[in-house]
Amino acid sequence: MSDKNQGTPEQDQEQPLISHLVELRQRLMYVLFAVLVIFLGLFYFANDLYTYLSAPLTALLPEGTSMIATDVTSPFFAPFKLTLVAAIFLAMPFVLHQIWGFIAPGLYKHEKRLAVPLLVSSIFLFYAGIAFAYFVVFPLIFGFFTSVGPENVAVMTDISSYLNFVLKLFFAFGVVFEIPIATLLLIWTGAATPEGLRQKRAYVIVGCFVLGMLLTPPDVISQSLLAVPMWLLFEAGILLGVIFVRKEKEEEDEELEDEFAEAMQEEEENSK
Repeated sequence: MSDKNQGTPEQDQEQPLISHLVELRQRLMYVLFAVLVIFLGLFYFANDLYTYLSAPLTALLPEGTSMIATDVTSPFFAPFKLTLVAAIFLAMPFVLHQIWGFIAPGLYKHEKRLAVPLLVSSIFLFYAGIAFAYFVVFPLIFGFFTSVGPENVAVMTDISSYLNFVLKLFFAFGVVFEIPIATLLLIWTGAATPEGLRQKRAYVIVGCFVLGMLLTPPDVISQSLLAVPMWLLFEAGILLGVIFVRKEKEEEDEELEDEFAEAMQEEEENSK
């Protein structure tokens, strides 16, 4: 018998890897296309987006002052960068959907039941973190910064510096609001227990303030506005972990009871 049409074991093992890489490339192309479409739709409103983004600061600037551009290219590239980042943020549900489509075939049934709510919750929490930064944090820290300067110094912030500053805070608060998901995953995978996390609460609080110091400007207000939500979100993650572990244990007990009942029924039928 000819062996021309039979692949070697190495080829059989490489074929799934190649197919996965092809699928990954295809999904990355979908993501890039989605971001490009959203970007093109938003680019016409780039200046309006920047005006809306800068509103928390411009509303607090002293009368007669405004934001400035210290670089020749800033009036174009600052709104351009903001539009690109906004397109990525808005495409995040589609991005996570593509990630889910890529990893879902390798998950068990009970893992899929947990993964879908986690993906939806992670999207919501990321957007909630951005909204919290814009509507709560920005007015407070900008009010603080614009009021503590010397009287003979006019506050006129560069548009590129402002954009980099707010994007950094957006990302920091968006990631921080994912703490409940991370805590729940630690409990679900067995890497930690609710009791063990509660015992480490003091270290977590200190770590929250250290991260707040590293991720925010050097003032107590913005550090506290990041550290306190981090701690509260950590507590929420523990609570969700307790509820989930209890629910999972009840489901496992029900499955064991059903299997035991089926085994007893089969044994009775065989005995007859």
